[in-house]
Amino acid sequence: MDHMPEGGERTGDAVRTGAVRTAPAPAGGARPARSGGARCGRRLVALVVCLGLVVLLLLVSLGVGARGVPLETVWRVLLHDDGGPDAIIVRQLRLPRTALAVTVGAALALAGVVMQAITRNPLAEPGIVGVNAGASFAVVTAIAAFHVTSVSGYVWFAFAGAVLASLLVHALTSGATRSGHHTRLVLAGAALSASLGACTGILTMFDSSAFDSYRFWVVGSLENRGTEALTAAVPFVLAGTVVALVLGPSLNALALGDEAGAALGLRVPWVRAAGFVSVMLLCGAATAAAGPIGFVGLVVPHVLRLLLGPDLRWLLAFALPGGAILLLVSDIAGRVIAPPGELEVGIVTAFIGAPVLLWLVVRRREAGA
Repeated sequence: MDHMPEGGERTGDAVRTGAVRTAPAPAGGARPARSGGARCGRRLVALVVCLGLVVLLLLVSLGVGARGVPLETVWRVLLHDDGGPDAIIVRQLRLPRTALAVTVGAALALAGVVMQAITRNPLAEPGIVGVNAGASFAVVTAIAAFHVTSVSGYVWFAFAGAVLASLLVHALTSGATRSGHHTRLVLAGAALSASLGACTGILTMFDSSAFDSYRFWVVGSLENRGTEALTAAVPFVLAGTVVALVLGPSLNALALGDEAGAALGLRVPWVRAAGFVSVMLLCGAATAAAGPIGFVGLVVPHVLRLLLGPDLRWLLAFALPGGAILLLVSDIAGRVIAPPGELEVGIVTAFIGAPVLLWLVVRRREAGA
């Protein structure tokens, strides 16, 4: 008993100086690490499964249409171009369309995750920054003023309009306080979308040829886009993807709040600006290539959040295959719902997304109550 104070004092000094040796942790203490490692392993397996599902849907998309092509024929045509009618259908018609579906779906879903993170609004969707409205107005202007009729011509005008609209929304919200920034962003995006939508309606009202050309683009479609739209969109999508994935840890810190993020050493304005640039690149390129396709950036982040939790690093990683899966399924469904014709993919995603949006609004209202 006489040695206890002395030993206790020596132990306290060792703890304070950091010189105490750590005893082997008990079996129960190792469980959190093993649990975290197991969770990470399960998510990696799930990510591989999602990528495998994307590959399977790619093959299905190449085979489904007005003329069905068996999967084994699709695989043979991909490996060896025999020049037959199946090869022409698969390689020249469906392969660019399928690749565009993967690119656009991944871009919109990833942009949705980033948009909801930087606004801290789970109902935020990339279209609220004026991307769709800016692209639509630019396309109508290109048709009416410059008589542009090709999809390859639409792409650059649409991307320019999307970028300019996004920059204008950002300029309108740049002077807002931290607490009012999110509200002003939504209001500015809604106001700009309404204004540009009115201008677009005026142009199409007085120019019937512009309306005839514009109406096939505005519904959001992957049909007859060709490789020009894909090659024009891919560089911007890749750049926006890199920015979004690099921002993952910073967006996790930002989710704690601006003050908490700043206390952790986060440059909040720079992170938010970088996220905005990522959204602008992703949405601008996707909208320019395929037209306005709604709800992908809303549905995919919410489904992933329910399955994976709030960690934005995982949400960003899973958004890429998740968005591709949703748009591939929507495009395939559009081809088989109304044969021999088809529904545009933008219409199918609206059928899927509108009930989800209503459910989310009701859920938030009940949670607030």
